[in-house]
Amino acid sequence: MLLELRAENYAVIDQAVASFGPGLNLLTGETGAGKSILIDALALLLGGKASPDVVRHGAEKAVLGCVFESTPGAVAILDANGIDTGAFSDDILLRREIAAGGKGRVFVNNQPATVAVLRELAPELGLIHTQGETLGSFDQAQQRGLLDRFGGIATDDVAAAFADWRTTTERLAELQASEQDRMRMADLWRFQAREIADAQLAAEDEDAQLEAEKLVLANAEKLYTAARSAHELLYESEGAAQTTLTAALKHVEELAKFDARFAEPAAQLAAAKAAVEDVSAQVRDFAEKVHASPVRLEEIEDRLAALDRLKRKYGGTLGEVMRFGEEAARRLAEVENRDELLAELRVKLERDAALYRAAAEKLTAARRAAASRLEKLATAEINDLAMTARFKVQVAGSGETGGEEAANWAAHGWDRVECLIATNAGEPLKPLDQIASGGEMSRVLLALKVTVEESFAAGVGHGRKKAQLPTPRMLVFDEIDIGIGGRAAEAVGRKLKTLARRQQVVCITHLPQIAAFADQHFLIEKADKGGRTRTSVRRMEEGERAQEIARMLSGAKLTETSLEHARSLLKSSR
Repeated sequence: MLLELRAENYAVIDQAVASFGPGLNLLTGETGAGKSILIDALALLLGGKASPDVVRHGAEKAVLGCVFESTPGAVAILDANGIDTGAFSDDILLRREIAAGGKGRVFVNNQPATVAVLRELAPELGLIHTQGETLGSFDQAQQRGLLDRFGGIATDDVAAAFADWRTTTERLAELQASEQDRMRMADLWRFQAREIADAQLAAEDEDAQLEAEKLVLANAEKLYTAARSAHELLYESEGAAQTTLTAALKHVEELAKFDARFAEPAAQLAAAKAAVEDVSAQVRDFAEKVHASPVRLEEIEDRLAALDRLKRKYGGTLGEVMRFGEEAARRLAEVENRDELLAELRVKLERDAALYRAAAEKLTAARRAAASRLEKLATAEINDLAMTARFKVQVAGSGETGGEEAANWAAHGWDRVECLIATNAGEPLKPLDQIASGGEMSRVLLALKVTVEESFAAGVGHGRKKAQLPTPRMLVFDEIDIGIGGRAAEAVGRKLKTLARRQQVVCITHLPQIAAFADQHFLIEKADKGGRTRTSVRRMEEGERAQEIARMLSGAKLTETSLEHARSLLKSSR
């Protein structure tokens, strides 16, 4: 969800902040006030192409920023790009600076980043539909994901089968490498495995144990003297602590016979006496075992030096060295038993491929059944929005997508899912991105999203796998009301409201019938101050909304009739 959007010295915006909320966020204002400028700013923050022309005249740079709620997918993208989430584990902060000279900077969570990172994050955070352009485009992967969500289709089985097949394929390819490479690598692995085996590593912490023993041997005389002195002071000398405590305990026990207050002190002294006896025994035993042994010390130093050489070559710890040796031995065994392993792997590859085909065919069948249902429901929704269209969801399986069969295999299956539409009678079905009108594209996508989310909420065909499917992203619609009015406008408003129950929607509208459905209503205003045009944005309170909707109905001059009509629209939208 988009939480906040900021713009400073951007186009006609001096400084503007909009705090968005869940549900339907609608932006209205007079023509030319700058409504689309805010959407353009958000597009730049999601990786859109920037131009120095957007910098406000007289300013050195434009600064744009936004805050999104984080998602697991977004966090994974940040990790892959070396960007620390740190204190921003729940949010993602994006900032982009565009200098008047043409240079720019990008920051993610206050850390330097690139526009490429913004573009990578965009599909995880938001989808923007504008006139003639869809940012974070509604590509084939997005269409496949929408169909899967509609049908409650999980791809776990196909993903697992694909992972097994790919692993076997890679192992087989590795064994089938050239004979020269194979022999050269075999010699290397044989040397590595023998070197590690000859070291006879006792345990993963052998080096730590030897370091501790080395420390004692290197300071044997000092440690022996300290232990013997401690034992004498605690137990053997004339004024030893044990002797003194014994005498004191005897007197306090005598006191305790006549005064109960001394029972606890007597117990404390007895505990102290026992502790002194334990410590004195420990230091005595330690002193008896301490022996200066230059020969053993030299052995330990040689052994540690050998272990350090192994760690420098094969891993930072002895555990890593041991595992490296095991892997080298495994690879060597594979090479030495190459023919037998090749035969086994070929059999396994056929079995893995068969399992993948079975899972993928089952997935294709489920998608085609879901596509048939989606076509019917989405067509009705689309034609509800002042359109007369034919709509089809095409699912092409492996044999229908062209090329080598295995070239189409993936963790999500082998299907190519594409939505096709004809918006005029007699025209052939075409992919969505070939629709000429941006407004039509937005309305089609709105109808599709509503169809999918209503089905998802109802649990149609989803079963127990429903909860495993991802939550949709934030959606932005611009120009969605171009060329419509009346009942169609109200239908668009209702569908936006329906969609906004389950995901955040941001929409620019010029129609009061749509504006009445807002959960958060923002007014974009333009005014001349100090000889400069400034655009501002503010969230309207409930009482102000009727006036803005009345303005949209009647123009600049408000009338009681338009106000009454506005109140009626607000009431009916609830």
